[in-house]
Amino acid sequence: MKKILLGTVLALGMAAPASAADLSARPYVKAPPPVVAPIYDWTGFYIGANGGWGQSHNCVDFVTLAGTVASGCRDRSGGVVGGQIGYRWQTNQFVFGLEAQGDWADLSNTRVSLFNPTLSTTVKTDGIGLFTGQLGWAWNASLFYVKGGAAVTSNRLFIFDNTTGVGLVSADNTRWGGALGVGWEYGFAPNWSAGIEYDHLWMGHANNSFSVTDPRLAAVLNDRISQDVDMVTVRFNYRFGGYGVPVAAKY
Repeated sequence: MKKILLGTVLALGMAAPASAADLSARPYVKAPPPVVAPIYDWTGFYIGANGGWGQSHNCVDFVTLAGTVASGCRDRSGGVVGGQIGYRWQTNQFVFGLEAQGDWADLSNTRVSLFNPTLSTTVKTDGIGLFTGQLGWAWNASLFYVKGGAAVTSNRLFIFDNTTGVGLVSADNTRWGGALGVGWEYGFAPNWSAGIEYDHLWMGHANNSFSVTDPRLAAVLNDRISQDVDMVTVRFNYRFGGYGVPVAAKY
């Protein structure tokens, strides 16, 4: 009996290493790659549309041989709608750009003339253009920027009789001035962005010379119009090119 038990123990001891050797090795699992997240890149050409609200502040003066006589000032607000095209390039978080913008406008004001209360003047702005440079700061898909440059407006002046409504004088002029603005834009989808912008235009003074047989205007050599314009617009842009560059997320 003792011999049988001893033999069994010896047999089990010899079989144990063989069984352990037969076990399969634990499979190797590779660590997952780092998460790659796209960073919004504002570089590229873009084209878009805009629309919103504008207000024009106009003052009309009549210049005579005796001196300048004020005819009055007035504000008038209305709608603006148009488009823009430009190019931006991004360096780190700084964004630089150039843009041209054109808008149709309906900004007109009419008031009784202080020069002669039997007359009224209407000043109308029907077109606005901006040619500006941009400097912005980007937080991924969010962009805050300031802009400045040249501005141009298309204007018409009417002088008419209050009683009959008959027009006595009309004049067209294109006026150049300066513009300064600020805006915020957000990339809500690949290549698409939307934002809001405020611009102020300083258009200075412009003169219109005319000769009229009406005795009320016979002494007038020309008129002088000063103008400022404020605009608030909502903008949508499509940017050509890639969405962004992937970078490894940091932990």
